[in-house]
Amino acid sequence: MSSSILKKSDIEAEEGVLKSHFLNKGAQRVDKSLGDLTGLTGFGIHLIEVPVGKESTELHMHYFEDECTYVVSGNGTVIIGEEKHNVSAGDFIAYPKGGEAHTMINTGEEVLKCLVVGERLAHDVVDYANKGKRFYRYQGQPSNLIDISAIETPVASVKTK
Repeated sequence: MSSSILKKSDIEAEEGVLKSHFLNKGAQRVDKSLGDLTGLTGFGIHLIEVPVGKESTELHMHYFEDECTYVVSGNGTVIIGEEKHNVSAGDFIAYPKGGEAHTMINTGEEVLKCLVVGERLAHDVVDYANKGKRFYRYQGQPSNLIDISAIETPVASVKTK
């Protein structure tokens, strides 16, 4: 069998990894990285399972990477900015780069299963508005997390003749 093909039985047999978000222990999911299993590097594609009452991630927004989610089964509430939206199997949610902060909560009575796709750029900046934090990721460098309130925006010097 090709390493580029995952059969349904292979995906179902895959145990996945239990993950919780480093800024939100209530954000828990089982993650099956289908992209990693097949060698994809330009974007991540994950089949996730969110337990009842848990969030998929901490409320966040990406400055450089697009994300999207397709609900495979179950019901939940997606928060985008200040708005809450009920979602269920067959719904598609887009999170454009530079858009509003977002997260998903399993508000149903069974496991919420979703296909999550996101870019994997060499760098990204992510804001966690509820935590007042900004996360910087640069390929080959350690990631950084800082308080948004501590960010300074210097004025670059201008050359004169």
